[in-house]
Amino acid sequence: MRIAAAVEYAGQEFSGWQKQPGIRTIQGEIEKAIFSITKENINTTAAGRTDAGVHALGQIIHFDTNLKRPMHSWVKGINAFLPISIRIKWAVDVSVDFHARFSAKQREYQYLLLNQSINSAIMSHYCGWTFYKLHIDLIKKSLLKFKGKHDFNAFRSSECQANSSIRTISKINVKQHKNYFLFTFIADAFLQHQVRNMMGTIIKAGCGAIDIDHIDFLLKQNDRRLVPATFSPNGLYLTNIRYDSKWGLPKANNKISVNL
Repeated sequence: MRIAAAVEYAGQEFSGWQKQPGIRTIQGEIEKAIFSITKENINTTAAGRTDAGVHALGQIIHFDTNLKRPMHSWVKGINAFLPISIRIKWAVDVSVDFHARFSAKQREYQYLLLNQSINSAIMSHYCGWTFYKLHIDLIKKSLLKFKGKHDFNAFRSSECQANSSIRTISKINVKQHKNYFLFTFIADAFLQHQVRNMMGTIIKAGCGAIDIDHIDFLLKQNDRRLVPATFSPNGLYLTNIRYDSKWGLPKANNKISVNL
């Protein structure tokens, strides 16, 4: 049987999603927890591989198993063997045709950014931070440059293995609450480090360090060396993965909240 599940995690304790020998990762912890129940060496597949330090409210995974048990027992059982920083939110029995990655239609990330002179001791693992004075009007104008279908080759990691760097961002916006800026990005898919590289550029534009139209130049040049440095993973959250209703997954609308 194939099981799909939603996973929430705080990423600061882990070296990203993907399991690696001798390194603590989200995938590695989940597969160890599943083995404790099934005594099977089971491989999990995720909708997206998040980097070290990146969080998730709605990562979706699937795995195959020969063990049959109620779905609520899978949730309680796996959580019993996981660290508190990783939680299974729900699990459902799905068709073997379902694939957490390839069946996904849209992916949503949010980025929480603190803008003040000194970083927060409490929130430092859970939000990005910049001391540069940001202007909301400049930020909004910079976001419009990224919306739509573009070649994001300049905004991906040099280690990105995607065959194509063309992506379509269908929604991109920002809301401000006091010293916090909350960004939302929705696309068909994202490249490795794409959102973090975009954030680095958005901050430069938002403080006036680069002209808004310079973003057009960066998109056309396709040269990662011209783009500002990759920004912190701390404020990045994988919030929602959207699938066709035919798969029967619970509907989700996970959001970061700072009283917006």
